[in-house]
Amino acid sequence: MRTKMSRLSLAVALATVSLSAAGQQQIDTAVASNVETNVEHSAEQKKIMPALEVIRVVGNGNPVLLEQTGTVVVVNRQQIEQIQPLSTEDILRRIPGINIKSEEETAIVANFGMRGLSASESKSLMLEDGVPVAPGLFVGNDRYFNPRIQRIEQVEVLKGSASLRYGPSTIGGVVNYQTKTPDDGVTVTGRTGSFNMQEVSVEAGGKSVSGDAFAGIVATHASSDGFMDKDYEMTDVMAKAGVIFSNDQKLGIKVSRYENDANISYRGLLLGDYLAGADYNPAPDDYFLTDRTAFDINHEWTLSNQATLKTLLYWSEMSRDYWRYNVDTAASNDAGRWVYTDALTGNNRSFDRVGIETRLNIDHNLAGMVASSEFGLRFMQEEANDTRIRAVRSSDRTGLNDRHIIDSADSVAAYAQSRIELTEHFAVTPGLRVESYEQTRLVLSDDNATASTSNTEFLPGVGMTYNLSDSAQLYGGVYRAFSPASNGVALDGLTDQQLDGERSTNYELGLRGTRGAMNYEVAAFAMDFSNQVVTGNSDPNLSQSNAGATEHLGMEFLLGYQLGGGFSIDSNATWVPTSEFKSGENQGNRLPYAPKIVANLALNYQLEQLSAALSAHHRGEQYGDASNTVAIPDNAAGGIWGGLLPSYTVLDITAQYKLADNIRVFGAVKNLTDKRYITGLRQGIYVGPERSFELGVSYSF
Repeated sequence: MRTKMSRLSLAVALATVSLSAAGQQQIDTAVASNVETNVEHSAEQKKIMPALEVIRVVGNGNPVLLEQTGTVVVVNRQQIEQIQPLSTEDILRRIPGINIKSEEETAIVANFGMRGLSASESKSLMLEDGVPVAPGLFVGNDRYFNPRIQRIEQVEVLKGSASLRYGPSTIGGVVNYQTKTPDDGVTVTGRTGSFNMQEVSVEAGGKSVSGDAFAGIVATHASSDGFMDKDYEMTDVMAKAGVIFSNDQKLGIKVSRYENDANISYRGLLLGDYLAGADYNPAPDDYFLTDRTAFDINHEWTLSNQATLKTLLYWSEMSRDYWRYNVDTAASNDAGRWVYTDALTGNNRSFDRVGIETRLNIDHNLAGMVASSEFGLRFMQEEANDTRIRAVRSSDRTGLNDRHIIDSADSVAAYAQSRIELTEHFAVTPGLRVESYEQTRLVLSDDNATASTSNTEFLPGVGMTYNLSDSAQLYGGVYRAFSPASNGVALDGLTDQQLDGERSTNYELGLRGTRGAMNYEVAAFAMDFSNQVVTGNSDPNLSQSNAGATEHLGMEFLLGYQLGGGFSIDSNATWVPTSEFKSGENQGNRLPYAPKIVANLALNYQLEQLSAALSAHHRGEQYGDASNTVAIPDNAAGGIWGGLLPSYTVLDITAQYKLADNIRVFGAVKNLTDKRYITGLRQGIYVGPERSFELGVSYSF
């Protein structure tokens, strides 16, 4: 990776300043004495492991949701086990405000949109333990890596003005995947199911005799022939270690390695075969090969009873090779399905990233009022190496490299935020974030031609909470958000397109609380997207421009109710009546992959050792392109296809039973009614998985 040593040196220096204090003190073998006995093992481990929190937690490990000035959803480990997901998408589609565009059943490629933003674009931020997991926020496609669900302890979704704490690409909100910290001992989990799906996970952890250090590992291997014979094989390993140096300092390390070979493609079924109920693989020889290695260091320094400094240093390296066979369009039209030639193309990319982020939290008084302030600073360097290999079937993964591009981006971000309690019941949280970045493109296959651009964004915001009673809270906010243009757009044609970041002004007002056996939340939101990057104008040197305006208006609803007798209901819905272009050639049209209605309903049962759930997911109709084309093309014309995707409802049933304290069995029937539906359109029709069965067991010792 080509790095600017000055920036890297500064990042390392900052890390050294924060971490050096830890080495200057003797290791204190005492663990905090307030660890509660009901969570004695896992809670102690988590106390040892520092983390850059997305949602603040208190000493007992519970999230402080009522201090958040926007909508917050937390899906914990118990709820994840009840859902029995194959991927993170299985969790996200159950969260209000989120729409999923599935391309394959394991979510190797992640596509989601928030609050009426298109699920085919990337305007929201994805984190793992507070670290951006996209291979390149400015230089790559954030869909190339998606954290594996087997390593996830908790899913956190943060919307509203509180998302200013993170960036960039936070127009819709922030999704943070909090990884597991294994309990003491060993847990082995196995699962098998339809389409020859096989999965084995091992979690192992333990503390030192003194209790001041911890180490653990989570390892998973999974494979499947796949629905429609789209096979995959995945291996994921994550190791963690933490140590308490003293009463006021602790250090945590996480290392992970991920590999996946998947038979997926941009091509789906042609219309005639879809209508006939075909379930064959439309691209049997196309393969998507990914691997990723990542390393994080977290340091937490309690400066006083009122001040804490957290520093996170992270590095990742990822490669993605995508081998796709060329098609004979005329022959495909005649056959009514894709017909391939013996030529193929490898769109192969690698990504490197190094970053450091530090946050100072201070509890203090401001003019006699209780206040809590946070200050953050982040430096990040990224690079992408993009090659295109022309090959033939007889030597299908070697050939001529006719495109070689190196993209790089350097960024600095700073923010400040303060929660001020104006009265016992009313608090306001003003904040400001600044994102500044420089992008460079070097085309080695074009005589080393180069171009660069830079941009700085100021993002103010203010949120509030008002406690109406002990069981009801009003919250809201207004803030600016943005999404940076990628290198390929900002430097299209090796010309500085002089594009600002895509900006929006976001508004939110909500009410949440509990009343007896009921918990509820309702939120109204508006996003005025005034600066969207769109295809440009007649200037041959300016193929992209800031010209698009979109508007998004809607509401989110959440209701849970304890029925008694072990039964409960969980439900949520997202209603987005307005998600449309306000300017340009598509003015008045609805954004693609932005349905008006997305809803979830679950009937749960819990009695002693048995838990079960019958859940329903409904997605309303949605367009596949910005032109709002209704008819799905019936030929092999190529390109990004449009059409109206019909609405659908899918039912799942899950159950688990605890045979003993250390043995749990579980099973599921997914798509109970065997509903046939369309999940997306690209070069053909992506079909949702048919009915499937799963059975698993978990044993701890």
